[in-house]
Parts: sequence; structure tokens; C-alpha cells
Amino acid sequence: MQVNRLLEARAVDMPRKTALVSGGERYTYAGLDEQARAFGRLLRDGGIRPGDRVAICLENSADTVIAIFGALKAGAAFFVVNPQARLEYRNQVIRDSGAAAVVGRDVSGTPAITRITNPGRSSAPAVDDDLAALVYTSGSTGTPKGVMLTHRNLTFAAGSICSYLQNTEDDVILSVLPLSFTYGLGQVMTAFHAGATLVLERSFTYPQAVLDTMRRERVTGFPIVPTIATLLLQQDLRLHGLTHLRYLTNAAAALPVSKTRRLRAVFPRAEIFLMYGLTECQRVSYLPPELVDECPQSVGIPIPGTGADVVDDAGRPARPGEIGELVVRGPHIMRGYWNDTAATAHVLGRDPHTGETLLHTGDLFRTDAKGLLHFVERRDDVIKVRGEKVAPRHVEEVIARLPGVAEVSVYGVPDELSGEAVAAAVKPCDGVRLTADQVRRHCLEHLEPYMVPRVVDVRTALPTTPNGKVSRRALRLLTLPRGETAA
Repeated sequence: MQVNRLLEARAVDMPRKTALVSGGERYTYAGLDEQARAFGRLLRDGGIRPGDRVAICLENSADTVIAIFGALKAGAAFFVVNPQARLEYRNQVIRDSGAAAVVGRDVSGTPAITRITNPGRSSAPAVDDDLAALVYTSGSTGTPKGVMLTHRNLTFAAGSICSYLQNTEDDVILSVLPLSFTYGLGQVMTAFHAGATLVLERSFTYPQAVLDTMRRERVTGFPIVPTIATLLLQQDLRLHGLTHLRYLTNAAAALPVSKTRRLRAVFPRAEIFLMYGLTECQRVSYLPPELVDECPQSVGIPIPGTGADVVDDAGRPARPGEIGELVVRGPHIMRGYWNDTAATAHVLGRDPHTGETLLHTGDLFRTDAKGLLHFVERRDDVIKVRGEKVAPRHVEEVIARLPGVAEVSVYGVPDELSGEAVAAAVKPCDGVRLTADQVRRHCLEHLEPYMVPRVVDVRTALPTTPNGKVSRRALRLLTLPRGETAA
């Protein structure tokens, strides 16, 4: 099914239903579809043709949603560029995409289309009408790559996610996540697939205002990432009467067990879905909420209609408890990377028996005795200390249990003697004074000596990528070469 049919079908089935709440305005499905149709005509009149790429450089807003579906109605593929991202990054991905037009705002704040008459390089294979979107990676570990997602990829993932979240037209989904990455974009697709109402906020920078909106709109679903969980748990949530909240989801980065348990206590009536995904296939797995108390470190089972296997270095199925690479199969797997056939060949393969496309995630996993998936670490993030392998997430979980810790990120830094040393950046809770020695003493009580961070950087804030994930790459650059703490 074409992605634009998600909106068009709802405009026919439930024309007066509120589809979107954004910036204090309400949009029905019929009204939103008509505005998207008009925007699509504007693009076609401006020379946009099927197969072109349209860059949308707008913040979370109704204008962004209208531009997305307008581009699709014009037969183009869209990609959203976070306007808060670095100018260098924005220019880089627009050039790489060969975009035929950029949608931004003029000096009055009105959406404006800039036509690009010489749209850069186009060395990739011909792109057929099945391409719906490019989603660029953050570039936190190198050059950003454009993930090619088809109409089938997006609509299948939306339906699969709706099935396990049990979304219906009665749901009201709040999203504060950037539409420039798949977790945020997926909220639009799942809401419209279910005929639900999407409440779109620009960010979670002002938690009190967002929580007031949640109460006023009677929000039933709230997707979060760990940084949002930290801010959420710093609020007095009893004052906001969030009695309609039916579920929370977490993805993008692992949610520490301590935060999961606190959210369970704060929202005893809401189900918590711990999930794992990556841009190349949007979503891989989810933990059924009835298992959260028993298995809070697991990311569960493959989403409906897909498969995920942990394999050893020879490609054989790994035994329970054995660490291997996660390999994913299903209709949600990307077509490949735009303009990068070598990188595509590195991660996409074929099952020799079924011919299915396989996505090699590069992430290390294990399964437990129940067959549940457990994320261990990204292969590139594993720290090697004197031949011993340290998984940053394991150290992060230990430090997160120390009272007064709001956020923590663990990463490796070069060391002359051991090759790499473990480093930790820690953000204390508001009003809490935390020292590097306190963190180390806590680690010495609960970790093997080689896992204890040699460098502890206590900071008022941790740097994040445009997608809201803590950036280990930025932390490595910020780590002082000789000192052990920084304000």
C-alpha cells in the first residue's frame, strides 16, 4: 500500500475525526488530506516529478506532516531534516540526496519551497516509484547514510507496531520525537494507520507545558527515549492527572532498569513497552509488557510478521546465552543506503535457503532460556581493556543504580598501557552533588576491577545527537586528557 493512502483512507472513512493537534490548532483527517493534496499540486507545478527527492527542513509541526504527504502525493520521496541539526550536516545530506527541492520557512515563518535546478550527484541506481522516504542517520559515528525506505517498509511497520500496541481510533498519541528519525516518523504512520489522533509537540524542553497538554488532550500513548524518561521522572506527575495514559514505549537507546521500575511505580495503570530498533528497519522487537517486571533488561520478541536471529561468527544460530550478531528478516528491511552500494552490500544479504533479504545489524545480542532477545552492545562500542571485553551498557546499568545519578554514558578512551580505558560521563539529579570518587567506589563494589571507569566526568549535561541519544563520540572528544572530572 502507498503511504499516502494511510491519510487518504482516513479522510474517506472518518473525515471529521481529529487527525492532528499541533501548535494549538486541530486538523481533521479530511482537512489535513486536502492541505496535503494542495501542497502536492504546488510541488508538481514547481517541476517536481515522480522519483524526485524533497527535503523538508521544518520542526515538528502540522506543516511538516502536510509537506510529507504532499511530497508523496506528487510521487516524490521525502526526507525530513532536523532544522536544529548542524548547518554542515543539513547541507551534507541535502547534497547527498540530490534533492530537487527544499521545503523550509521564509522570513515571515511561512513554509516555502526552494527548487534546486542542479541537484548534485545522482550516482545511485535508478530509483523507482516504490521509494517513499530517505531517513539519514545522525552521523554520530561517521558520515551520515541515507536509509532508503519503501512504501511497503513504512506501511508494514506501521501495521505491525499497531498490532502489538493494540492501537485503535480511540488512541491519542503524543510525540515529542523529531520526525527526522524513524521513531518519531513512525508515530505519524502508526497514528494514521489506526485512525488515532496524533498530538505533535516540538520537543520535551518544557516538560510542564507538555504534561499539561497530555492531561488536556487525554493522551493514551507516549513514546519516550531515556533522556525524556529522566526529565519526566523529575516532575511531580501527581499534579497532572494523567489517568488516561494507556502505554509508554521506549526505543532509540536502552532504558536503565532503575528508570523502568520508577516509571512502573509512577504509572501503575500504564503498560510499558521496551523496544529495540534501528533506522534500517525501523523496529525489530518489543518486550510484552507483562514481562517487564520479570525481564526488564530484555527487548523481547520480533515484531509481528518478522524474524530476528542471533548468529555466531560463522552465521550459525547461537545457543541461549551465547553472544552473537543480530540478523533481521521481514518486509520492513530497507532497500539499501542511498548512493552507497558498498555499505549496502556490507549489511544486506540473502538467506541461502529462502532467498529472503537479511539485515546484519552489527549489534551484539544474546537470547535467554525463554527465547527473549537481550541487547548486549554495538560491536563498535565494546571496550577492550587488556584483552578483556567490557560492554558499556553493563557498566551504565551499575552506575545508574547509584542514588543521585540522572544520566550516565560509558565509553572507551585510548590508553597507552591497556589499549583502551573505561570512561564514564555522569549527570547528577538536580540539586545533588556527586563526585568522581563516589562513582568509582560504587563501581568497585559491584564490578570487576577492569570494568571500573578510570575516567569519571561529572557534567551538568550530556551531549546528544539530533535524535536525542547521548553521543559517545562527542563525549570521547570532550574527555579531558589528564583531568578526571569536569564541571
